[in-house]
Amino acid sequence: MTSEDSLFGGRVLICAFEGWNDAAESASQVAKLIAESLKCEIAAEVDSEDYYDFQFTRPSVSFNDSGDRELEWPGTSFMISTDKDPNLSRFSILVGTEPARRWKSFTAEILEMIEDREIEAVIFLGGMLADTPHTRPITVNATSQNERVRAEMNIERSSYEGPVGILSTIGIALEDIGVPTMALWAAVPHYVHNAPSPKAALALLAELEKMLSVSFGQGDLADQASEWERGIDEIAENDDEMAGYIQQLEKNRDEFESEAASGEAIARELEKFLQSEEKPPEA
Repeated sequence: MTSEDSLFGGRVLICAFEGWNDAAESASQVAKLIAESLKCEIAAEVDSEDYYDFQFTRPSVSFNDSGDRELEWPGTSFMISTDKDPNLSRFSILVGTEPARRWKSFTAEILEMIEDREIEAVIFLGGMLADTPHTRPITVNATSQNERVRAEMNIERSSYEGPVGILSTIGIALEDIGVPTMALWAAVPHYVHNAPSPKAALALLAELEKMLSVSFGQGDLADQASEWERGIDEIAENDDEMAGYIQQLEKNRDEFESEAASGEAIARELEKFLQSEEKPPEA
């Protein structure tokens, strides 16, 4: 199959949201890196006043180049590539913060942006907390509810039932209007989720590039990932309880891999992560 024949060979939107779907900022890191690599420009934005609770997701203040203080509000931006390479100019990026309210209206607004720009397929990026050691390769699980996507990409359909994030809400709405979607989730070690994980972001980006047969450029993610892993190693060296826990996770991971069941294992981790939420986000 040529790239032109692929469901993802045309205009593709790559989508990530900070928040519940973005453990260790793994997904949003990738979306922002790709947007920078493709020299993306903002084509549309969601009005943050309509969908965000600023006491929960607060704006931040910084100094601009002129030395003046300016506010940056949480929101969602639809960005289009300005890269001259036709194989890269076809990509758009949707990145933002998961909304706190009015999910149905938010989803409708996102679908309107997608339809206006004649997007032909959407890829969702996510990060989940899992019982996995930081010393092993980060596993990325790919799923789709679209039969043609599953056949083309040789991936599975998610069997999960339970609370979901905004990615699933938008994904179901897209499938209802005939836009094929795929989701890639990186498994992030739960004991180091408070800081950004360049190792998880690198794994997610590498899997995305492999599935699309493109190169967005990985920047210095590899160096950052090595430094991140060394930093956790140093902490574990001075914490016998943490070191013992990591060794047990390594043993469990190796047993899964020896049974050639890593894909099933990470799918179970995804379901466990989602089911661990006591209640779903409010729509």
